[in-house]
Amino acid sequence: MKAVIAIDSFKGSLSSTDAGKAAAEGIFRVFPDAETVIMPVADGGEGTVEALVTGLNGQFREAKVTDPLGRKIIARYGILPDNTAVIEMAAASGLTLLSEIERDPMLTTTYGTGELILDAIHHGCRSFIIGIGGSATNDGGIGCLQALGFGMLNENGHQVSYGAKGLSELAEITDNNVVPELKECHFHVACDVTNPLCGENGCSAVFAPQKGADTETVRLMDSYLRRYAELTKTYSPAASPDTAGAGAAGGLGFALMFYLGAKIESGIQLIMRETRLEEAIKSADIVITGEGCLDSQTAMGKAPVGIAKIAKKYGKPVIAFCGAVREGAELCNKNGIDSYFPILRRVSTLEQAMDKTNAYKNLSDTAEQVFRTIRLFSK
Repeated sequence: MKAVIAIDSFKGSLSSTDAGKAAAEGIFRVFPDAETVIMPVADGGEGTVEALVTGLNGQFREAKVTDPLGRKIIARYGILPDNTAVIEMAAASGLTLLSEIERDPMLTTTYGTGELILDAIHHGCRSFIIGIGGSATNDGGIGCLQALGFGMLNENGHQVSYGAKGLSELAEITDNNVVPELKECHFHVACDVTNPLCGENGCSAVFAPQKGADTETVRLMDSYLRRYAELTKTYSPAASPDTAGAGAAGGLGFALMFYLGAKIESGIQLIMRETRLEEAIKSADIVITGEGCLDSQTAMGKAPVGIAKIAKKYGKPVIAFCGAVREGAELCNKNGIDSYFPILRRVSTLEQAMDKTNAYKNLSDTAEQVFRTIRLFSK
């Protein structure tokens, strides 16, 4: 038996790789001679760097960068064997870097994300994969651009302030001091958000409230972003705030597309292509996937369903493991996942369930029982 195991991370508990190892351990208890192929999985959000670096034998690198409020922190990114840099913007500009009372998108900046790109450029990288989930920002990506040398200037010709406040000051955009190597770089952005930059479905209205914005702040930031989009046309005539994905990460998607020429792609599709997951699935007897929680959102195109669709292309059975099941999970059965199994095996607190040691054992034990059933019916 050959099992391809491609499980997304159980966020806050097991990495994609650890989840794969746990499932493989359970399989080996039943089928000692089984061949297991553990493939890294991520969707562009948390875990993207770890999944690609560990799965493709890359290296981690750390850089001193600016956090969302201008403080210095150490952030990690990855460099793959082909010298592609893999960056999670949340490592430098993410919501989890702030306490709840610190959240304020008028002040939070993507400058640190630009510093990560710059560090990778200085280490010879010219190809980039950037995951842009989990942002604390709504600055339209101007902080990132400032770090790369773009002039986001006020009426006095000085760089504007950090955050959406800077957008309110923006009068002119220049590229005189952009790092020269940037023109040699190619960017692929892992993102499943299709929101435009502005309007009722834009980043300010939809995402900024969870980043600390009240109703009036949302209204102001949306107007600032509209003016920013108009100014951007002086640099990139094709720039449109209505472009799908422009509102991702508080408008960082807009900046990456129209200043850096980035291509925005489905996170799971990008990761599957980079890891050559489809090639592994072709020769599999069974495909194992999963994530921390299966629900209706999973069925709408998250990693497990993306993997299941590839498996069904080749007629492979698909089993999913998850930490919890919520309403709508049954839709996964209509989208390629033949059966799914929550791994929680006894009454416990959330903290106990998410403990790495407990989660690993729960997953391996559940996989063992599932494959005992498979063995029973395969005799």
